[in-house]
Amino acid sequence: MNASGGPDPGPRVTVLIVDDEELTRTGLRALLSAKPDLDVVGEAVDGADVLPMVERLRPDVVLMDIRMPGVDGIEATRRLRSALPDPPKVIVITTFENDEHVYDALRVGASGFIRKRAPVQQIAHAIRLVATGDSVLFPDAVRRLAAGRPVRRHAATGRATALTGRETETLRLMAKGQSNPEVAEQLQVSLETVKTHVGNVLAKLGASNRTQAVVFAYEAGLVGLGADDD
Repeated sequence: MNASGGPDPGPRVTVLIVDDEELTRTGLRALLSAKPDLDVVGEAVDGADVLPMVERLRPDVVLMDIRMPGVDGIEATRRLRSALPDPPKVIVITTFENDEHVYDALRVGASGFIRKRAPVQQIAHAIRLVATGDSVLFPDAVRRLAAGRPVRRHAATGRATALTGRETETLRLMAKGQSNPEVAEQLQVSLETVKTHVGNVLAKLGASNRTQAVVFAYEAGLVGLGADDD
C-alpha cells in the first residue's frame, strides 16, 4: 500500500523521450507522467543529444524516434550500445510498424518498437516490459519484420553453432515471446536454470538483449520465420 492507501505501483521506471516533433514529445510526456510508476526525466530533439543526456540523467528506458533530421534513432542506439557498459533499454517509436528502419534498430540493440499512435496503456506496458528485460516485445511483429528482410551473415551466425541443445530450445521459446517463468514451465526446469540459459544465449550470440538475439537467430536459421513454426 502507498501513502494514500492505494496499491503500491511498484518500482518507478525513468524514461527519456527522443523525438524531433514537439507535439509528440509533449503528448508522450503528459500521458506517461500520469502513470504512477513512470517518470519522464527528460526530452531530446536529436539523436546526437541522446548519449550525453543518458550519461547525465541515467534513464531506464529511452523512447527513440527512428527518423530524425540529424542523427537518427538507429545511429543513436548504436552509440548508446557501444559507449556505455550498462546502457538503457531502447524502444523505437515509429509511425508505421513495417518501417524498414525498425529492423535495423533492432539489429543494433533496440529492445523493441511501438507505433506513435498506440494507446497509452500499450506504450506504458511496453516500457515496463523492456525495463524488466524478461521477454520480447511483440514477437510476431519482430518475426514479420525479419521475414521481409534479406538474409544477412554476421558473427552471430557462426557463434550459433556453440549453443547447446537446451540453449537453442530456450532461444526458440524466447522468439515466441515467452517469459522466463513460461520457458521454465515449458522446459520443466528451474527459473534460475532458464536465466542461465538466456545469459549463455546472449553471450554466445554477442547479443545485448533478447530481441537482438532473436533477430540473429532468424538470420542464422535457428528459428523458422513461418507463423506456425515450432
